[in-house]
Amino acid sequence: MDFITIDFETATPERNSPCEIGLTFVENNQIKEVKSWLIKPICYPYFDDFCVSIHGITPKDVKNSPEFVELWKEIEPLIKHKFLIAHNAGFDSSFLKASMDRYNIYWIFGFRTVDLHTIAYIDLLKRKEEIPLIYGTSALSLNKILEIVGLPKEPDPHNALNGAKYETEAVYRLVYGISGLNEFKNYPIPIDLAKVKQTMLF
Repeated sequence: MDFITIDFETATPERNSPCEIGLTFVENNQIKEVKSWLIKPICYPYFDDFCVSIHGITPKDVKNSPEFVELWKEIEPLIKHKFLIAHNAGFDSSFLKASMDRYNIYWIFGFRTVDLHTIAYIDLLKRKEEIPLIYGTSALSLNKILEIVGLPKEPDPHNALNGAKYETEAVYRLVYGISGLNEFKNYPIPIDLAKVKQTMLF
């Protein structure tokens, strides 16, 4: 299958304020490349303190980075006509769409987004495992999914490159029962995932 995992870090809670994008490119079931770019957000030089506490990116880091509209010229040929996967695809794709809308860029993806949360939820149902809940709804955070697939928590401070890599590795373990990235091969795959390769989703 061909897909791209996408992860954003943002300067503020506003959806059109990305300050970093991370992408992992998978073609014919092989991970081809992992890339990230810093972005000068439209709110520059303002950065929300809470957001900075999450990812550690500051105005100084993006001072000489391109704005989204400039970066899009490089990114569009790489991701056009691809499936996008994210932990919460609706959330991450909304940041992408808001940024594209801000610069009147046509939304090229239709509904080709896949949710890592949903993949993990279906996997637990198929294996008749208990779904973790909080207040009666799913508590499958990214770190909880990483725990389920035998990976450590995403390091702090977060960055979009790590987010894209961890999400890709989780997809490989949930869908194929194997590791995808060499840097994660030393983390054993839980026996329930390794025993039964999941049905191809794409």
